[in-house]
Amino acid sequence: MGILSSLYTGVSGLSAHGEALSVVADNIANNSTTGFKASRAEFQDVIAKQLKGVLGGNQIGRGVKVGAVNPILTQGNVDPTEKVTDLAIAGDGYFKLKGSDGDSFTRDGSFHFDREGFLVTNDNQRVQGFQADESGKILNKTGDIQFPRALVPAKATKEVKLDLNLDSRVEPNKKFSLKDPYTTSHYSTGLEMYDSQGNKHLVTMFFNKTKDREWSFNGLVEGKSITGGKEGELAEVCKGKLTFTADGKLNSQELNDSKFNFKGGAQQNQKIKFIFGDAIAEGGKGIEGSKQYGKDSDLISWRQDGAAAGTISGLSFNDDGALTALYTNGEARDLSQIALSKFENPEALYKVGNNRLKESRDSGVPALGKPNAGGRGKIFAKSLERSTVDIASEFVNLISNQRGFQANAKTITTTDELLNEVIQLKR
Repeated sequence: MGILSSLYTGVSGLSAHGEALSVVADNIANNSTTGFKASRAEFQDVIAKQLKGVLGGNQIGRGVKVGAVNPILTQGNVDPTEKVTDLAIAGDGYFKLKGSDGDSFTRDGSFHFDREGFLVTNDNQRVQGFQADESGKILNKTGDIQFPRALVPAKATKEVKLDLNLDSRVEPNKKFSLKDPYTTSHYSTGLEMYDSQGNKHLVTMFFNKTKDREWSFNGLVEGKSITGGKEGELAEVCKGKLTFTADGKLNSQELNDSKFNFKGGAQQNQKIKFIFGDAIAEGGKGIEGSKQYGKDSDLISWRQDGAAAGTISGLSFNDDGALTALYTNGEARDLSQIALSKFENPEALYKVGNNRLKESRDSGVPALGKPNAGGRGKIFAKSLERSTVDIASEFVNLISNQRGFQANAKTITTTDELLNEVIQLKR
């Protein structure tokens, strides 16, 4: 009887709108969930009854069903926070996690470090990233992100760069003497460097003009710090020569002698290279670095690559997702970089709870890479991506689905009244 089919049609409408209400309710419930993407119920009609054969055009519908519940993958607002380990993705991609149930993915970047030093989610899934070597260079090797608790090793000075001006106006009238270096030199300045054990040493550089456009330099340290040196005396550790062009540019730089033999078990005959600039004799232009101009001799800048041993004093992420450690010795070193996974069909990822998603057959395999590369989004440090739920829109959907539910219920009650009329025919 055709009238009976309307009962089942009405029931399908109740069921479909009830499920749609559940989707809306879930969206509203997750209004404050970090990285949450609002979903939408997609309705589909049920196969219809043919009235005039298979190819006929007259059909009666059999109702409705929820064919799919698809997430709307729009970008959520990125709000700044004060927590160092909070990360947000602006654009495509997911953080990759590893746990007891295998790999999973999330947009929720509210991470923290656990007691073992691993970067984890709130349900203790370990965040994956690209590892760095001992020098801080990011490698194409993924693993758990963890900060080391051990001392960062000391690093002996291997290179010293100086940018100075040597006064061209002085007369070459002094002969350098180790016994009285300050009065027998035209200019002196102090530099700090480190031995192989991370001990700091002060090296005083003395410069003497030997003739026009030519200068000699001698490096001296306290005698007690050098093997063979004497207490209370200065010991020479290096000497060399600089030449300049007629217009004051650095022409050549030579290190004629070097004997950095610090005491205390440090490496003997430590090799230290002195760079005064891009000397013309070495293929440079003589523009960068040291010069000889008619102004007072002065050290403009200098730097060296050694460091003492140190421990971590702070951690921070940058907007490339790189985790940088700051050490008590003033060093800064990259430890790792956040990895992002990209999917061909991210809408097909399935939820496993705790803001995590799993790969499915329809989502495709994850393409892992670095942030802001290959179509992946950018990382914002000290930020979180908020939920994409729009409460106003959800309330409109709530009213619409409620009215749809009520209308389908009315279909059932009307059909019941008609059936009652049929039953009354017997009387």
